This record gives sequence, C-alpha cells and structure tokens, in this order.
Amino acid sequence: MKYKETTDWLFSQLPMYQRIGKSAYKADLETSQVLDKHFGFPHRNFHSIHIAGTNGKGSVSNMLAAVLQQSGYRVGLYTSPHLIDFRERIRINGEMIPKKEVIAFIEKNKSLFEELKPSFFEMTVALAFDYFSKQDIQVAVIEVGLGGRLDSTNIIDPVLSVITNISFDHMDLLGDTLEKIALEKAGIIKPGIPIVVGEKDKETRKVFEDKAAELGSPVFFANDFFQVPYSILSNENRQYFQVMKGRKSVYPELYSDLLGFVQRKNLPVVLEVLVLLKLRDWNITDVNIYEGLSKVKALTGFSGRWEIIGQNPKTVIDTGHNIDGIKQVVFQIENTRFNNLHIVYGAVNDKEIDKILQVLPTSARYYFTMASIPRALDVKVLAAKAAFYGLQGSIHETVPKALAAARKSAVTGDLVLVTGSTYVVAEALGNA
Repeated sequence: MKYKETTDWLFSQLPMYQRIGKSAYKADLETSQVLDKHFGFPHRNFHSIHIAGTNGKGSVSNMLAAVLQQSGYRVGLYTSPHLIDFRERIRINGEMIPKKEVIAFIEKNKSLFEELKPSFFEMTVALAFDYFSKQDIQVAVIEVGLGGRLDSTNIIDPVLSVITNISFDHMDLLGDTLEKIALEKAGIIKPGIPIVVGEKDKETRKVFEDKAAELGSPVFFANDFFQVPYSILSNENRQYFQVMKGRKSVYPELYSDLLGFVQRKNLPVVLEVLVLLKLRDWNITDVNIYEGLSKVKALTGFSGRWEIIGQNPKTVIDTGHNIDGIKQVVFQIENTRFNNLHIVYGAVNDKEIDKILQVLPTSARYYFTMASIPRALDVKVLAAKAAFYGLQGSIHETVPKALAAARKSAVTGDLVLVTGSTYVVAEALGNA
C-alpha cells in the first residue's frame, strides 16, 4: 500500500468522529484494552502526561512538549485532529511519524482491525503508543480526543493528569450541564496521581475535588498559583506575558510564538505542571521554559490558533469552534487593529450554532461556507441563521472559494479571519 491508499483506507473503512459525529463514538474502553494487550502494553514503556479539557488542551500539550524537548527529553506528542496530514497527530520531538511507519502498521495489522472493527481513534491511539514505544521515547504528552472517562487514551497510567477547563461542547455525548461534562473529564484522574485543573470554577470545582479525594489524588488548581493578567503582541509576532504568583511578578519577559490571547489562560496550567514535574526531580530549568515557550510552533509543528497565514491582506486562522472558543476569538478581534473585517465562517451541524452566531461581530462581512465533510452544516442553512442575528455576507460552496473571495474583497489594512470549524481552518490552510 502507498501512503495515500493507507490513509484513504483509514478514513473510509473505520468510523471517525471528526467526519460523521456521534455514531462513531464508542462508549467503552474494551476495544482499546484488547488492542493494548495485543501490542504488548506499549504505553508502559514511557512516562506520560494526560491532558483533557474542553478548550486549550492542544495548546497546553504543545507548550509542554516544547519545554520538555528543550529540557533534553525525547518527547512523543499525540494530538487530534490533524489539519493537513494525518501524521500531525503523532510526533517525536516535533517530527511527524514517517509515512512508511503508518503504512507498515496498517499492512501488518489490517486483518486484526477488520476482525475487531475498532474506531478510527482507537486504532490511531494504538499506532501512536506502539510507535512511541519502539522509538524509545522518555515521555509522551497525550491529548484526550473527546471527553476523558471513555476516551481511547484513558488506558494509560500517567505521571500527571491535566484538565485545562470546562465549557459546553459535545453535550450530546458528555452531558448538558458543566457538572456532567466535568465528571466525564474527571474520568482521567488516576489513584494517587496528581491532577492539575486550569480553573477553580464554582460550578465544577467540587466535581474535581470529590473525585480526587475519592482516589487519593492531590489536586492543584493552576490559577491558585499562577495568573496572567496581561499580555502584549510585539511587532516581531511574539506574545509577551505578565506572569504573577500572587502579588509577585515571576518569569519576567516571558514570551511565546503563540499569538492567541487565550494563551493567558493556558500558560498558568503549563507552569504549574512544570513546577510539579520539577518537584519530582525532572530536569527542567527556567532557561528551558523560556526557550521552549518562545518557539512552540518550530519545536512541535503546532498550528491553527490565531495563526497568521498571509499578509496584504493580513489573513489569520483560528480553530475556535464552540461557544467558549468563539468568545476568545471575538475578544482577540476586539483587541486587534484593522480597517475592515472579513470573516470566512463555516460550522458543523452538532454545535450550538445559534448561541455562537449571537456573539460574532455584526460589523464584519461574512463569507459563509462549508467544509467537505458529512458533519458540515449546510451553508444555506448557516447563512439564513446568521442573517437572523444580523450577520450579513455571501454564500460560497467551498472553503477555497470563500477564502479567495474574502482576499479579493479585502485591501491592505483589512483583516481576513478564517474560523468556526477545525475543518474549515484545515481546508483554508491547505489552500493558503
């Protein structure tokens, strides 16, 4: 098999949540455990850090991986979804898994997969853990795909568990209240293993404290230890953070190549995780922290969070897609200088689209579109709903056509933003 044939088989033969939604979600770990045993429990051959959360888990995963890499560790990074290439999901020290490894894994185990019928995600997790083990990594940063308790990654015994934040997303699967969603995320807490939670929220705090107490796991709320009240973007495309520990300023002149203001919420989580690792004699210095955070994209290949992909007109992509994520995007817009705003927007059909449309800026010109996946919300339905909330624009059948139209209409000094769905962003990035 060639690489494209292999990935085509993956995408077409196996259920994949990102494409078809709820029907691909498997509410148990049985198949993951069978695969884990078949491959010899590969995750036991390296340390791991497990990261869940509604938003921010991708940023936190990549920032931690970058710092650990700069600290001299051989680091595996497992994230999802990918934007352009399936192999983005599985990296070691920033390098994607080679195509030949993906091909060989599928060819060798295809009959097993056809017998067990694992989900796309279950099989991809098995590939990642097997590859990491064979490559003798020292630590893997493992991002949860969906939820936590029943996620395929939840077969590991990490040195630390992390939950970035809790907001509304995937409510049809995880629950219709923040407490129910938090309980699903809290399913990654393991007996005696410390858990870092990003925010001490009144609606979810007790969920985490009770679960941690039940399992004898120390719980640390990151914003009790670190706060980032302010950050500023420089002309060199750096984001400088003001980091506080109570009333004391710490990490002076700390900056990152990640430009989204949402990193103000993610950075305290990263810093608290690093404190706990250092207390457990991990070799991480302040120099490593500064160097790792300054070049996250270069070290890990991270992409898609308020990322500039073009100039004249300035073009930015952001994968914010649920209500909390879109609110962060709108905050960034409100704090960005431009003349006119052009937004390429598409959504999937299982989001709370009405709530999202209500917070988007009415002053923008919209280019409504839809990604080429079955879950995409029909662009005509989207445009009609948007018009009800005062969002005006044009309809485009494909993302490349919408992006081209936006760029043609925009002039120097304008801002073109592509957002609303990870898959819309992916197709825009592929046609940048």
